[in-house]
Amino acid sequence: MSALPRSPAGTAPTAGVSPRRVWLVLSVALVAVSLAAIYIRLANAPGVVVALYRMAIAALVMLPVTLRGLRRTPLTGRSLRLTLAAGALLALHFAAWISSLSFTSVAASVSLASTSPLWMALLAWLFLGTAPSLGLLTGVLLAVAGAATIGFGDLAGGTEPLLGDGLALLGAVAGAGYILLGRVVQRSGVGLDAYAGTAYAVAALLLLPLPALFGQAYLAYPAATFAWVALLALVPQLIGHTGINFAAKHLDPTLVATALLLEPIGSGLFALLLFGEVPSALTLVGAGVLLLGVLVTLRSTREPASG
Repeated sequence: MSALPRSPAGTAPTAGVSPRRVWLVLSVALVAVSLAAIYIRLANAPGVVVALYRMAIAALVMLPVTLRGLRRTPLTGRSLRLTLAAGALLALHFAAWISSLSFTSVAASVSLASTSPLWMALLAWLFLGTAPSLGLLTGVLLAVAGAATIGFGDLAGGTEPLLGDGLALLGAVAGAGYILLGRVVQRSGVGLDAYAGTAYAVAALLLLPLPALFGQAYLAYPAATFAWVALLALVPQLIGHTGINFAAKHLDPTLVATALLLEPIGSGLFALLLFGEVPSALTLVGAGVLLLGVLVTLRSTREPASG
């Protein structure tokens, strides 16, 4: 990633894109990704299988749009290499994080995965020259602390915690790199449809052998499982992740990553409504700290200018 072109610290979008539209897309995307945990739970299948079909269905649904996008803005040279790398990072993010759940507690995995904004700020500083402000770092640290508090509220061992924790941390770094590369590729002139569809397809291809490697069946699941996975691909992936990629082009990528820490709160609300799961007191405290961190981050990042 050392050859990445530097990006200005500002967050002005391309002409014709209003700030209201960017924030609306990000808000809808956050709601969409918050449904992911619900759909995964209802799918009731091995994580690597769910991840594979999630990406495969998303890539297939997007295929006509992706092909049209590639005709308008072909991927060549550096943009192609960065898009392939982004797809690989997306596959690594899902594979590492989902696999971590087999070795460490859910709470520890979620806590370590919540460090993604810190890695985003570091990567953007190192490779794009966008040094974070003190206010931005303060907001990120508060948000991560809040997410960690939510996780520690249900901390409980695991079969191989060191391995699981390492995988979760790897997933956080990969997720940060994926969002950052998407911003760079789109700002080079590549359309969102061309970039996102290609990245999803690359991730699906790389995830394809994982069920076999983990000794899991590809097709021996009830129809309901595939229905929930299809919803996972259509809502959290196509609407959620595609919206996040759009927002990352126009907003500070660290802000986008920090906003994504709201996902556990959204998932918790859906779990409360659908499954009657009442959050613990520590979870509520963590949610409050997390929200404060996101607010500080938002105030410390310039809004995009009108196009």
